[in-house]
Amino acid sequence: MKHTKLLALSVIMGMGLALGMYALYMKAVTTTAQDSARLVSIEPDEEETRLRKVSKTGHDITPLSRSQVEKLASTLDEETYRITQKAGTEPAHCGTLLDNKREGVYSCVVCGLPLFSSEHKFDSGSGWPSFYREYDPEHVKRLPDNSIAFMPRIEIECARCDAHLGHVFDDGPRPTGERHCLNSASLVFTDKGAELPVQHTAHASAAPTATETAYFAGGCFWGIEHYFQKGEGVLEAVSGYMQGRTDNPTYKEICYEDTGHAEAVKVVFDPTKISYEELLRAFFIMHDPTQLNRQGPDFGTQYRSGIYYVSDEQKEKADAFIKVLTDEEVYKRPIVTEVEKAETFWEAEDYHQDYILKTGRACHVRNPWN
Repeated sequence: MKHTKLLALSVIMGMGLALGMYALYMKAVTTTAQDSARLVSIEPDEEETRLRKVSKTGHDITPLSRSQVEKLASTLDEETYRITQKAGTEPAHCGTLLDNKREGVYSCVVCGLPLFSSEHKFDSGSGWPSFYREYDPEHVKRLPDNSIAFMPRIEIECARCDAHLGHVFDDGPRPTGERHCLNSASLVFTDKGAELPVQHTAHASAAPTATETAYFAGGCFWGIEHYFQKGEGVLEAVSGYMQGRTDNPTYKEICYEDTGHAEAVKVVFDPTKISYEELLRAFFIMHDPTQLNRQGPDFGTQYRSGIYYVSDEQKEKADAFIKVLTDEEVYKRPIVTEVEKAETFWEAEDYHQDYILKTGRACHVRNPWN
């Protein structure tokens, strides 16, 4: 019954009747030809009317048409063109970015899409720039490469423009065990804090999608993360710990030591596709906000109900939403959800991420999108 009331309430709020709730740019390590490639203006082809695809980090990764790629690639120097368009390889130990140790982002030299970060760069001794993970896995695609009969490999390309980047091998360091072996010529480096290269997209949009972030705690984070990810307009849901007294807590510490953290989920969303109010509605359907320091079979302060706001606007909307639920007596017992300013979010261990998807295990959390 309470979930039926919640759904009815969301309709009322959608009509505007519920308390007015809706009321690195230092010089890059690149050539002049590479700089030119970044400044080419392209327009979408008439035949390329495509659905826009946005990555979890908010970048437009809609594939470019062949003609758009050719226009961008036409400004590259001969060697960069050979490598990115003909799947070439630069000589070992000769790349300009091999020994680059500055902090920043490595983007595609053709279309400007961020591909790798200095945070994940390491010295593999191979003679080519190496990274143990991508800036965003959706930005880099993998293809089988059987060009060498006795040594099958996995080629990696830019997901937006198909520029050849290099290969990925399974001999890298933890935590991924992967080594992305890159050609320097395929990349353009931007120092940390500086403006990234122009984003040449299929829809001629130069800026990544403006996103917002919200934080929720509703018991075990496995189910909360899983169902938030299913929301249309949610770009990313990550399990973690927050509102505690120690830095970099581990799962064992928050369970067996008095760290004060709550199991929480970071939700990155596109506000043009899903509103903060819709996330609130989903949150209250997913868990029981009247249970103090527990949820279902899980007991402890780490399983408390909480909304952690990042702006005054989010706080006002959360408070108003709870007031409506209380006034409408949606629950028989008082709501005990805490509403606090978000403190540092510490990402949980990798095995907690996408736990339900990985294991197929069920969870007490209800699907709010049905």
